[in-house]
Amino acid sequence: MSDTTPGSAAGLRALIVIDVQNDFCPGGALAVADGDAVVPVANELLSDADAFDVRVLTQDWHPPDHLSFAVNNPGHEPYEVIEVSYGPQVLWPPHCVQGSDGAAFHPDLATDRADMIVRKGFRPAVDSYSAFFENDQTTPTGLDGYLRARGVESLTMVGLATDFCVRYSAVGGAGLGYDVTVALDGCRAIDLDGSLDGALAEMASAGVNVTG
Repeated sequence: MSDTTPGSAAGLRALIVIDVQNDFCPGGALAVADGDAVVPVANELLSDADAFDVRVLTQDWHPPDHLSFAVNNPGHEPYEVIEVSYGPQVLWPPHCVQGSDGAAFHPDLATDRADMIVRKGFRPAVDSYSAFFENDQTTPTGLDGYLRARGVESLTMVGLATDFCVRYSAVGGAGLGYDVTVALDGCRAIDLDGSLDGALAEMASAGVNVTG
């Protein structure tokens, strides 16, 4: 039996397109500046059959009573940081609410080319930036198991936002033993109080390859 765990010679290549959803694009509830510019880059990568063996989309999928929404924390405002059971948590405007138009993928994203969609952040009491783990850093999304079963060893990531969900996904993937590349031309950042510089430094420290 061949070794198909990440890092093996038999490993395949996966593209992970992170949270390219209406609420993170211009006009959305938590819009990232120029966020829709990632769509053509993502589509080009999704259509490149020679570059990737596996294609995955992630999707924020929050219930209305989600812990991370400022409106569910009386006395607090959006973008404040509070302490919760698993550590610091940024409070956000309500976004990507399950079943809403804001939670839908950008209409121009080539979703039909994906092999799998991973929904995250659906547990009311814990946020989920990473494609691999909820923010408690222990609850898995199931993506790692899927990639291992497919024999994936290397990951390329694009999407929104560079300094939050892309960052945590990249660092989480590297920690699990994958060879991770973040293509910055297919990402855009929120850059909340210097969070982009922090994200780039953390990804570099984790061994993530950052290009573009």
